[in-house]
Amino acid sequence: MTQRFLLTTTLALATLLGSAFAAEYKAVPEPYSFPDGKKVIGNMHGDIAVASNGEVYVSVMDPKAGLQVFGPDGKWVRNVPNAPADFHGFVIHKEADGEFIYGPRLTAGNILKLTLDGKEVLNIPPTAIPDEFKNKAPKTRKGPDGKEVPNPDAGKPVVRLTAMDVAPNGDLYVTDGYSSDYVHRFDKTGKYLKSFGGRGKAPYNFNTLHKIAIDTRFSPPRIIGVDRANGRVVHMSLHGEFLDEVAKDLLLPAAVAIQGDLALIGEIKGRITILDKSGKIVAQFGQSDRPDESGTNKTEPDKWRTGIVTAPHGVAFDAKGNVFVSEYNIFGRIHRFNRE
Repeated sequence: MTQRFLLTTTLALATLLGSAFAAEYKAVPEPYSFPDGKKVIGNMHGDIAVASNGEVYVSVMDPKAGLQVFGPDGKWVRNVPNAPADFHGFVIHKEADGEFIYGPRLTAGNILKLTLDGKEVLNIPPTAIPDEFKNKAPKTRKGPDGKEVPNPDAGKPVVRLTAMDVAPNGDLYVTDGYSSDYVHRFDKTGKYLKSFGGRGKAPYNFNTLHKIAIDTRFSPPRIIGVDRANGRVVHMSLHGEFLDEVAKDLLLPAAVAIQGDLALIGEIKGRITILDKSGKIVAQFGQSDRPDESGTNKTEPDKWRTGIVTAPHGVAFDAKGNVFVSEYNIFGRIHRFNRE
């Protein structure tokens, strides 16, 4: 590997829970160990989340181990049984009877609720979403070698669900970020309620509404979404009204997480941004200064630098405010920035 260095970023943030403070985030070199002596975790195009006990869950495109779990100390703990290998986006949600994994399957199109040990609680099929809110499958698709090949599903209504979150009342919100850019709403039993948004449809005008989160900083809560190709972060009401543009001119924002008064944004072109409740940028760190290594999933491990992100695809906070980042990378890379 190339030279490693410890990146320390001092973040002078204006307010947190109503009081001024200064927080220092330190990038942790080699924060995770992998099973079977592996040096990397494997092909990643997914997400990251932290359970209340500090365990870190990371989705991997591996049919034998789609969801990996690491302890608070960074040591690999286990795979989640029955978790699919196409959780492009998922969350861990705490409820009265425990914590649960919620995630839509990118390729299969169904929406799952699992216990932390992999038991299926809810399975919503893609047919629950009305066809009028789906795009039709294209004539060709990429084959294993990356070349375009005929698509056997050409012309059929499809979804490419990329992320979801759970509202305080249990309603589920799922974004079709790789196809129609509609947000689909279900109740906690999986009953379909409505769809809103849409690619290029006013007033939303989305272009890859990649991931969403419930923004609990407001009363009532809102949906915060990263509209990737438009370079912006947006707010919608839980009923689907477009509210405002929170931030713009970002480096293809691809992931979002909320804690306290802060919104954590992962930008796939190689940067982490933290916004306050008003949408003001209060911190930016981890930025890559090598454009050829940013926004791609092919950056090799010998080019990785501690504290420099290349293609953030998932972000999360833990209870202490530490920051976790999963990359879009065929080798698989996870970052941890400890709040000092």
